[in-house]
Amino acid sequence: MAKKSKFFRVAREGATTDGRQIERSWIEQIVKNFSRETYSPRVWLEHMRSAYPDSMFKAYGDVLAVESRDGKDGKLELFAQIEPLPELEAMNKARQKLYTSIEVHPKFADTGEAYLTGLAVTDSPASLGTEMLAFAQQNPTANPLASRKSDPAALFTQAVETELVFEDDDTESMGGKFTAGLKALRDKFSAKNRTDDARFAEVLAGFEQFAELAESQGKAHDTLAKDHAKLAKDFATLQTAHGDLVKKLEGTPAQNHTQRPPATGAQGYQQTDC
Repeated sequence: MAKKSKFFRVAREGATTDGRQIERSWIEQIVKNFSRETYSPRVWLEHMRSAYPDSMFKAYGDVLAVESRDGKDGKLELFAQIEPLPELEAMNKARQKLYTSIEVHPKFADTGEAYLTGLAVTDSPASLGTEMLAFAQQNPTANPLASRKSDPAALFTQAVETELVFEDDDTESMGGKFTAGLKALRDKFSAKNRTDDARFAEVLAGFEQFAELAESQGKAHDTLAKDHAKLAKDFATLQTAHGDLVKKLEGTPAQNHTQRPPATGAQGYQQTDC
């Protein structure tokens, strides 16, 4: 099962890298309009895209969901959840590309409203974004990031520091929750001033958690068993076909081989046939 990240901050209302301001309404519209069926934003390296799947600048994941939260200073912030590819996980573990910058189209398609069109990972901190902003304001036609935009109207936000935390799959999460539940149950059960009824209720709750875990593990086991049975059946079919082919080849004369006519002896008896 593919991993997904917890929600992390990717942008906040304020300056962008080309002199424009990311407005509060844009973040609100991004959250309202986000739909993977409409347009599924991908995760890119330094806002660069390549047509080749084995390039360094291929996609590194997908944006699954977005939400907004009010920051401590009252400015609205945008949070995203992503499904990373293994290469992005490896980069993050190596402490590379720890900042993110979003790609926004202020008037996406025919909606006339803002939409998230991409997310970039970068090693350029917010301070560099500020320097880029100052340069772009003084030289609007010489923005170094202009060639990386999918559309001239699109804009990139300043890079913000990102803490990527990946969630485990459902089975592992349930196992961890069950273990934590047992520890909590043990602590409660051994606590003083607990009535027998309270202890009994907690034991029942523990069994319910165990039943949920057993059910999920049983379903996973059944799926694996079905897959194994299908593979075994397919292998047996291939093995039989291979045996039949070997027998057929063994009984087939070699190409361009001419059989010597049988030599007969006296009175019509066949003496040799080699």
